[in-house]
Amino acid sequence: MLKLKQGVLLAISIFSFGVAIAQWRPPVSDTIHLTIDSAENIFLRNNLLLLAQHYNVDAQKALIIQAKLYPNPNINISQMMVQPVSKKILPFGSEGELQATLSQMIILAGKRNKQIKLAETNAKLAEYQFYDLMRTLRYTLRIDFYNIYYLTQSSKVYQQEINALQQVVTAFEEQQSKGYIAEKEVVRIKAQLYSLQSEYNDLINQINDTESELRLVLQLKDNFILPEINEAELAKIIPNKYPLATLVDSAYQARTDLKIARAYTDMSKQNYDLQKALAVPDLTLQLGYDQQGNYINNFNSIGFGIDVPIFNRNQGNIKSAKSMIDYNTTTQKSTEATIEEQIYRALQKAYDNTALYQKIDPSFGKDFDRLKDEVLNNYKKRNISLLDFLDFYDAYKQNTLQINAIKFNRISAFEDLNYFTGTSLF
Repeated sequence: MLKLKQGVLLAISIFSFGVAIAQWRPPVSDTIHLTIDSAENIFLRNNLLLLAQHYNVDAQKALIIQAKLYPNPNINISQMMVQPVSKKILPFGSEGELQATLSQMIILAGKRNKQIKLAETNAKLAEYQFYDLMRTLRYTLRIDFYNIYYLTQSSKVYQQEINALQQVVTAFEEQQSKGYIAEKEVVRIKAQLYSLQSEYNDLINQINDTESELRLVLQLKDNFILPEINEAELAKIIPNKYPLATLVDSAYQARTDLKIARAYTDMSKQNYDLQKALAVPDLTLQLGYDQQGNYINNFNSIGFGIDVPIFNRNQGNIKSAKSMIDYNTTTQKSTEATIEEQIYRALQKAYDNTALYQKIDPSFGKDFDRLKDEVLNNYKKRNISLLDFLDFYDAYKQNTLQINAIKFNRISAFEDLNYFTGTSLF
């Protein structure tokens, strides 16, 4: 009897703690109802990572301008400062020795054009990285959006069951004080209530974690996002709308990470050409003037200068650049193989999840909704046993959670296909 009373006290304390959990709400100032299209529009306007990557694209485009510039000419002027005989300080432009040299570097072997092509490819790479970031963030947004929606739908069944059990607990506590209900039955109901509240709390934490990630993507501070979707429209999506070959071809045309891999391959080839060109020394043309330092006064000269490539012919950089071509070409082939496998697996999942979704009886959930109130009333009237009552409510909860999981997994598979093809086919 003592242990039973201690169990009752423990259950009451657990029940009070569980009520506090069920009534807790996140510290946000407003609830925003969003459709998937409006969420994407906010994402494109507000996301800071996209804005930062956009600045990087501008920075790389500016380097194209720099690559097109020619080397500046060089002017070198020198004059005698002190007359060695009279020790007189000579002002600039007066008598005495004066030398002037004008030089201009002439870039040979097409280095300038090769540097321009390399800068242009690097700018394209920055653009591809921008769109790849957008693709990844959009995928995160859409998955989080649908996940929050279906998790919220699952949370409603917990709220309904918790409210129903709280009614039972309140009624039974009154009957227990009159000796109509056994203490162990009240403790069993409260234990079940605590179990539901604990699961509900875990689900709320999962929703809030996903909400946090979605707020970061949308840059919406202190707002609780409540997704709105049209399930009738989502139900019309079918996986056989496009054959596998079409999906793979779309990915080859649109996948930005594949474009990045191709850009790296192009850059390695262009860098190899540039490194070979750098082995050719550049030519420097010179015009000279010497006022009094040569065998005649006012001596004028023209000349040129060039390095003699005896020791350094850029051998190491050329060999490294050639190896990078092989490295990036192999990486590109690996990316292509990964894309094909990703699309095949995502399409397989879309077929499997759609087949499972189509097996759901639409009236099954409605029958549960209708019966749950009748079961609750019958249990209050003691027409059914405690075990039957708890079994039905547990089956009702599991059914709802499984249906919502099936719906989310199906939509998630189609979002995977969009992500892996780099398009919005579905």
